[in-house]
Amino acid sequence: MRKIWQAVAMCLLMLTGPAYAILPAAPETEAGEPAPAQLIEPEIVPGEDERIAKRLRGIYGVLDHLSAVTVEVEQGVVTLNGALASQADIDEAEGLADQIDGVVTVQNKIERDVSIGENLGALGSLSERFTDFVKFLPLLGAAFLVALLISLLGYAIAGLRGFWRRISPNVFLAELIASAIRFVFVIGGAVIALDMIGAGALLGAVLGGAGVIGIALGFAMRETIENYVASLMLSLRQPFQANDHVLIDDLEGRIIRLTSRATVMMTMDGNHLRVPNSTVFKAVITNFTRNPQRRFDFELGVDAEDDPTAARCLGVSVLKELPFVLDNPEPSARIEQVGDSNIVIRYLGWIDQQQADIYKARSRAIHAVKDALENNGFALPEPIYRLRFDSAAPLNFEGAATMTTGEKPKVERPDKPVRPPLPDEDVSPVTEISEMVRAERAADLGDDDLLDSERPIE
Repeated sequence: MRKIWQAVAMCLLMLTGPAYAILPAAPETEAGEPAPAQLIEPEIVPGEDERIAKRLRGIYGVLDHLSAVTVEVEQGVVTLNGALASQADIDEAEGLADQIDGVVTVQNKIERDVSIGENLGALGSLSERFTDFVKFLPLLGAAFLVALLISLLGYAIAGLRGFWRRISPNVFLAELIASAIRFVFVIGGAVIALDMIGAGALLGAVLGGAGVIGIALGFAMRETIENYVASLMLSLRQPFQANDHVLIDDLEGRIIRLTSRATVMMTMDGNHLRVPNSTVFKAVITNFTRNPQRRFDFELGVDAEDDPTAARCLGVSVLKELPFVLDNPEPSARIEQVGDSNIVIRYLGWIDQQQADIYKARSRAIHAVKDALENNGFALPEPIYRLRFDSAAPLNFEGAATMTTGEKPKVERPDKPVRPPLPDEDVSPVTEISEMVRAERAADLGDDDLLDSERPIE
């Protein structure tokens, strides 16, 4: 039914319109159905072929690159002949013929002319482009000069090291600010230069690619970036100063310097130790130098039959008499545990690390308290093990009868000679490692050190 109505409509148009009118386009089909082909008039209008040929020759004559095309039209079929310089020109000629009213189809017999003479136009286009580029050179030079001047201005501002060091907490942050200024000015100069030559889109593509590359490099260099950020945070917070005696997790030593990559330490054995700043930033840090007062402790075990309170009081009195033990805070003692054969007592005392060494003081205190306990009748027993033997088994050593009866033999302990008072030992602080650190800092102290003795530590 729809096709019948279409035929009626076309007949009415043919009667009311001019003889050479183009048939109306077929209505849009439903989704998915192919569009019907254009209907061809059953009769040719007189003079229609001449009109089409004349129109095409006029169009091709106006266009210099298509002037060599010859046109023949018969029964609405257009035949194009000739030779053109490029395939684009051939396709253009065919497209123009398709747009003429009354054209049934186009036979494109145009060949491409690859001779040098016919392609001088392409060479001329290349020459024109070169001429345009030469004309463009002054603007390109001006844009480059503007970018260079802006970059030099950024480098000049970043080169004011004295100013940046005065306003920044440390050298590392001053260098970071200078680098950021240089980067901003260079990028700003490039943006202005590209905008002057009309290449803003190119800049957007470059920055977009740089962003993707930056994200990839960020994941690939995560540890390096983490170490760099940790260096910045440590330089600002400063949990220690030069020559401080610290314990970083299980690494003990004195601080030599803090660089932009690692914390350099000297162990108590005199060895150099480089710890990555990312590890230092996340580690548990114990600073023994921060507070000059430090407590030492040790354990001694007395016999289970002895009076632990008397042993505590005796040990505390001995610690008070030692010249290097502080009266405030005063020494103390406490019962730590009751073992199988002894009572363990922990003795505690305080020293001033500027006057006494912790290891020497502890050694001297252990010796003094132990001698005092033994001289006053307290036994410091070793572990005692009880052996049980089967009564049916014969015992071939003296005293077997006594042991089989279940009686505990008495062991006579020989009298220990009374020791003379301990001589005054030197408990002054050990300064060998500290002097090594001072000497190394004095010999090799450059701008790379991020520690500032004038800044408060965290």
